[in-house]
Amino acid sequence: MKQTSTLKVGKHSTWRFTGIVGIAILMCTIVIIPTIIVMIPTKNSPDTASDITEMPSSDKTKNSQIELPQFEVSIKRSQTGEIEKVPLEKYVISVVASEMPAEFEAEALKAQAIAARTYIVNHLLHQDGEEDVIISDTTEHQVYKNEDELKTAWGSDFHWKIEKVTDAVLATEGEIITYDEQPITPTFFSMSNGFTEDAKNYWGNELPYLKSVESKWEEKHPNFTEQNVFTIDEINSKLGISLQAGNAIPIQIKRTESNRVSELVINDSTFTGKDIREKLNLRSNDFSIQQKNEHLIFTTKGYGHGVGMSQYGANGMAEEGKTYKEILSYYYQDIDINTITEAAPTLVAK
Repeated sequence: MKQTSTLKVGKHSTWRFTGIVGIAILMCTIVIIPTIIVMIPTKNSPDTASDITEMPSSDKTKNSQIELPQFEVSIKRSQTGEIEKVPLEKYVISVVASEMPAEFEAEALKAQAIAARTYIVNHLLHQDGEEDVIISDTTEHQVYKNEDELKTAWGSDFHWKIEKVTDAVLATEGEIITYDEQPITPTFFSMSNGFTEDAKNYWGNELPYLKSVESKWEEKHPNFTEQNVFTIDEINSKLGISLQAGNAIPIQIKRTESNRVSELVINDSTFTGKDIREKLNLRSNDFSIQQKNEHLIFTTKGYGHGVGMSQYGANGMAEEGKTYKEILSYYYQDIDINTITEAAPTLVAK
């Protein structure tokens, strides 16, 4: 049988044991109480991580080795005429949320964030020394909706959508697209017709990073094509011509390599495809025309001017596993990704 031993503790041993226990309790108290104090939330703590005015601490360290700019952007609100000033990254969050569906893949949202940031940086750099440059909140520059407007537009989806967009913007914080060490003009649009367009064919300006490329990802979209029907009287009014109803209308079309209309001759009047798209408010300048009795039917492919990055194309690439840098390098040729501090030091210094 195993022998059991008994521990005998004298009077002084008992005192020493009690003292040791007391010291241990005191040390635990010293460690625990400050921890509890730190964990108590303050009255002004943000309610959610998606508050677009507060940068999550985990993302603040992404570019910790680089001093990032803190300048503001001034936006003239089209509805009120008031000037709204917001920090650069908050502005980019609002633009991405306004310009691209939040349901898109994260890498597509990141690509859009860098394009939006590059656009405003390039715009601010070329204002001939103006101190307070004011931009619009429409497609004249970039569509911008503030937090309240996004809450109204998104309703119960606001929190998850703004959090997703914010994550994409902060993951690319301070990054812009450059060509030959200068910020580019990063035009973008909704959906291609299967190819992007060369900048020279649409605006007449040759830009080496805005060349036509194949963009196959949009063709599966249900709104890839659209039809617009106009009466002869509407065509006459919108184009400033005089077609005769009931007669066959002579139409000649020339196209670019991307199959968009470069020139349209209709009843001896000549227009560019860009003119027709803008005057008739068509989705694209890739269109065909069919005459039916006293109507002209325009069938378009794609949506937008077609120059630069296709947003639906970017999302298609992201769905295939491409990164935002691969997306941007595909739609903008021979470019680099740099920080604002590196590429626009004069802007940062303002």
